[in-house]
Amino acid sequence: MKNRKYYRKRFAKYPDVVTIPQFCEMLGGISDKTARKLLRENRVKHYYIRTTFYIPKEWVIDYILSADYAKYRSKLRVQV
Repeated sequence: MKNRKYYRKRFAKYPDVVTIPQFCEMLGGISDKTARKLLRENRVKHYYIRTTFYIPKEWVIDYILSADYAKYRSKLRVQV
């Protein structure tokens, strides 16, 4: 099990607040549509200002460490 320190180091090149393309990359190349769905369903905490989603890097790490993300990853493994 990886911890917060590991992900902080792994995502060090990203800014403190990321946009959807960066978020997609951080989650292993998920599609824009999937990323927006996660945000609209409030599975990942974020800010929505005008027409743009902003996600603090710490909140991306919170999601990656969550049970919801583990469940999502297990579904992907089955489909591959």
